[in-house]
Amino acid sequence: MESNMENELGNEHVPDQQTGTEMNAVEKIELASEADAKRFFETVKSRLLDINHWSEFASVPMSAFSLTDAQGIPVQRKATNGDYIKIDIPGPGSKTGEGNDWVIIEQIREEVQDGAEVLSMTVRPAANPSNDDDHTAHFLSDEATSTFQVKRFENVISAEEHGRNEVPNTDTGHTMDNIRNTFVGWGAKLGFSYPQWKSLVSGLLNNTGFHETKD
Repeated sequence: MESNMENELGNEHVPDQQTGTEMNAVEKIELASEADAKRFFETVKSRLLDINHWSEFASVPMSAFSLTDAQGIPVQRKATNGDYIKIDIPGPGSKTGEGNDWVIIEQIREEVQDGAEVLSMTVRPAANPSNDDDHTAHFLSDEATSTFQVKRFENVISAEEHGRNEVPNTDTGHTMDNIRNTFVGWGAKLGFSYPQWKSLVSGLLNNTGFHETKD
């Protein structure tokens, strides 16, 4: 049975749901010992912040994710606060985002408790940092957030995605973008993006090749 501590771990890192829809994708694995879980959790945390390889971690085809700095210049490193993620989703891209959707990494938080730890990363739709258009370049409005979390409670590790306040972005300054965002945004609200996030969180926990210690 899950403890209250496990259920509540990292809850305060996720913004409140106030408008639109929400989404939750969660996967868990249990390792042989807490020592094994601690070792593997370091790998899981590294994967979460390795945005450029998210598509490789997932087991089904995903949108393409690229990490950039605050000016929109691609970088090859782990994510930090203030970075952007450029997203190339299947289908027509937006003019506002120069063919892509953009989010800013608003907050990365880490918390350690007795026998438990969590790493959270919250992203929010944002303007394209590589041009002067200040309209939100994403199919969801900037009210929306996605919080990606990896947690360890004793010998159990979970990976999660929590979407909050998901409302289509129809204020881009471009009529065709508004139409495109309405269709893509409603698709996300109907759950079409759920398999993508479910595949990612499952991939973050892939422990194939990880050797557990034996008694």
